[in-house]
Amino acid sequence: MWRFEEKARDKGFSKIAGLDEAGRGPLAGPVVSAAVILPDSFPVSDISDSKKLTPKKREQLYEEIYRHSTAVGIGIIDPVEIDRINILQASLLSMRLSVNNLNPKPDCLLIDGIFCIESSLPQEPIKKGDALSISIAAASIIAKVTRDRLMERYSQEYPQFGFAKHKGYPTKTHKEAIQKFGCCPIHRRSFRGVKEHLG
Repeated sequence: MWRFEEKARDKGFSKIAGLDEAGRGPLAGPVVSAAVILPDSFPVSDISDSKKLTPKKREQLYEEIYRHSTAVGIGIIDPVEIDRINILQASLLSMRLSVNNLNPKPDCLLIDGIFCIESSLPQEPIKKGDALSISIAAASIIAKVTRDRLMERYSQEYPQFGFAKHKGYPTKTHKEAIQKFGCCPIHRRSFRGVKEHLG
């Protein structure tokens, strides 16, 4: 899991940030990105792609990543902006924001996926990076837990939609709730599954 970081270090980089996002597929809520710089001495061994972990394990690792990281940055783009610029652009923008929120600043970026972000920093997109790079895997955990917590908060505001359970993803229950109650302010109005129900 360290080989991309080691390759970057061999090129002379020392503050290598892994980037990932959570929430491209849901019908509601923001897209959230995280950027994480890990020290060489990072002691946590069981980091992997957030999708492969139980919610309990993700929460535990979230705390440990924050405790032992050199830096963590978060970027959040709300549904209104997602509708305005489209989900891909919103995801890339949220990643850029997460990098801007890092302190200290990184000197190199490892990005989950196939796209680069708008930045003058050297960067490497890595397909399935959350399973191949420890920094990206750590970022995937931070992004996922941050977004899940936001959706749990929205669930209290809009209890009829059950956001705490499905986190805004297009489950059967969520689709039925949209049919019954229409849309709420955090629904993505440009998404299929939502736009048909705009009254």
